[in-house]
Amino acid sequence: MGEVKKIKNLKEFSTSADRFEGANLLCPGCAHSIIVREVLNATNDDLILASSTGCLEVCTAVYPYTSWDASWIHIGFENGSTAVAGAEAMYQALKKKGRLKQPDRSTKFVAFGGDGASYDIGFQWISGCMERGHDMMYIVLDNEVYANTGGQRSSATPIGASATTSPAGRKSYGEKKNKKDMVAIMAAHNIPYSAQVAPNKWKDMVKKIQHGLNVEGPVFINAMSPCTTEWKFDPKDTMMISDLATDSLVFPLYEIIDGHELNITYRPKHKVPVEEYLAAQGRFKHLFKAEYKHMIKEWQDRVDATWESLQRREEARV
Repeated sequence: MGEVKKIKNLKEFSTSADRFEGANLLCPGCAHSIIVREVLNATNDDLILASSTGCLEVCTAVYPYTSWDASWIHIGFENGSTAVAGAEAMYQALKKKGRLKQPDRSTKFVAFGGDGASYDIGFQWISGCMERGHDMMYIVLDNEVYANTGGQRSSATPIGASATTSPAGRKSYGEKKNKKDMVAIMAAHNIPYSAQVAPNKWKDMVKKIQHGLNVEGPVFINAMSPCTTEWKFDPKDTMMISDLATDSLVFPLYEIIDGHELNITYRPKHKVPVEEYLAAQGRFKHLFKAEYKHMIKEWQDRVDATWESLQRREEARV
């Protein structure tokens, strides 16, 4: 790890000039803009950014306008990670050759992608960046569905959710597979830092982003990003849905350092039943019918087992 820098404090963070403008075409209530704004404001370093095709890209750069007040590139669905990795490799080469005009300025490299572009289409590209050890951060805006292209299921779509390619009906309860554990997969590359974050726990998120930007080497962040259109909830309820996700432990918040040291960063004082989280979203309404209600217990059992596993892993390192 290189020189430890002073982490931006709360006042500095809250008064930072926005590098992600509010004028965009993202849906009302979309958490993407909340997450991206906090990421960009968490540091004063120069930023080189890339976005894979997805909701974030199509809604923030409608020619001739842009929401990005930083160096930003849109690349294909699959390779936002390698675009920013290529820029990072070029930067390191120019720095080594002494060809940077301002060599003392710190520059960070960050790529954004949705779960479709990350869990599925761009999976091998991200894995390659992690394995090669690029000094970059990859952030998944995880709304658990291909929200930009018609609401199809992805490998981030949780079991029982109704999506256009895994519809619920008389013969099906919706998605049949459990969500892929991307944080564990990326941590298995033995990268310096990987973590899960959520927009409702913004202090936890900013702390993790700042830590990730301060380490040398690849960083992976999985950010829960509730989708009003595909999760089917009122746009005003984005933070409420996020609270239910973290307080039910459907989306636990933790970090993994150097591929093995796991720290749980949020423990709800009042754990809520998973049923409350499911009931707040239209994509799960069919699970409350008599023929599918057994899925709610399956959900609770799986969430409880995952939480117990995370706690055991944390205790094992002490």
